[in-house]
Amino acid sequence: MPTLPPERAPMPAREPHRHRGPAESFGLDPERYDRARPRYPDALVEAIVAAAPGPDVLDVGVGTGIAARQFRAAGCRVLGVDVDARMAGFARGGGIEAEVASFESWDPAGRSFDAVVAGQTWHWIDPLAGAVKAAEVLRPGGRLAAFWNVFQPSPEAADAFSEVYRRALPDAPRNPWDGSARDGYAALFDRAAEGMRQAGAFGEPERWQFDWERAYTRDEWLDQLRTGGDVGRVPPAALEELLTGVGAAIDAMGGAFTLRYAAVVVTAARADAA
Repeated sequence: MPTLPPERAPMPAREPHRHRGPAESFGLDPERYDRARPRYPDALVEAIVAAAPGPDVLDVGVGTGIAARQFRAAGCRVLGVDVDARMAGFARGGGIEAEVASFESWDPAGRSFDAVVAGQTWHWIDPLAGAVKAAEVLRPGGRLAAFWNVFQPSPEAADAFSEVYRRALPDAPRNPWDGSARDGYAALFDRAAEGMRQAGAFGEPERWQFDWERAYTRDEWLDQLRTGGDVGRVPPAALEELLTGVGAAIDAMGGAFTLRYAAVVVTAARADAA
């Protein structure tokens, strides 16, 4: 599998887990979230399953069960944990067992797992406390794997969408289509890896990358845009301007566009492997 070189860095100052309001707002519309959010490449799921010592998976921040269903399809037994009861309820509706708690305070009740996974959620977890908790519930050789989909837009799409964001949200703290904002994912990867190191129970973290792409129609992208954690805090008039502007930009690209993703996994195995 492709591997990104590890980088050692101090913990970044920006710590999303200390500002979890957006994370706890996703359950406002779980049906839209489940419908619109991207899945993960099969190769990513297969790599994690192959590197774990067995099929029992704990999905941290299970949400509506997007990743959990993929791991179940790969032959795993999956238990989910989520802080939002609405999201956990939706996951249960899809056949995923899910419990409601923040991961740091969740009671495993003596249960153990072969893998602890977190798709697009580990940045909402305290990186050190989360790694320590994962080590406590992992069996010997068990694997902690946090992963994210990082969008890699074409220059045309990045420029068009960035201009819309600047116009509609001039006071926003970040523009997700500026290169600097996308590069901010590197800080999430660094923090996750450093938490695993500081926990003292894992081998050296690795980064795996899986490139993939998805074609979006205008309506599909606008549906997905509404699921972002920041969108719930945007005033209605500004949100309408944003949606209208992005829709017009996609129309100018022919009514659809293809977005490339890099699915990045930060992972480590419990150091006391048998």
